Amino acid sequence: MSIGPQPAKLSHVDQSGSANMVDVSDKQVTKRVAIAEGFIYMSDETIRQVLDNKNAKGDVISVARVAGIQGAKKCADLVPLCHPLALSKVNVDFYIQPEQGRVRVEALCRLTGQTGVEMEALTAVSVATLTLFDMCKAVDPFMRIEGIKVLHKEGGKSGNKYQQGK
Repeated sequence: MSIGPQPAKLSHVDQSGSANMVDVSDKQVTKRVAIAEGFIYMSDETIRQVLDNKNAKGDVISVARVAGIQGAKKCADLVPLCHPLALSKVNVDFYIQPEQGRVRVEALCRLTGQTGVEMEALTAVSVATLTLFDMCKAVDPFMRIEGIKVLHKEGGKSGNKYQQGK
């Protein structure tokens, strides 16, 4: 008999300690949503080029948006134990913040299904920021990507959850 809360069990590890894709077939089908964010820090000149759409490689925001959407759709191909999901919505937004020397990237993923979409939202943000880096590196090879995290999730048995201390 144990007293008090038990430590959380890792869901992707089976009883013998081997990697395991979780069986979600008995989970309830619910609307699932996740929002993630991340930041790419860049020089004033790079931000100016992004704002003015003057990067030699073209419209970096449009390309990064499409890349983020593609990243969400390909998440299960990149992260071995993720379920392939039929996403119903992926939205990737960019907030250029020159006063902080950065671009904030936010991704929303949605579906109706048996498993959450946090990994897809995180992948969308990751791929979008990497694409910004790739397209701007000739101007600013010392950009940095930071702060990729889930801000919000809803659906499933745990309901709605929000990141504390954004």
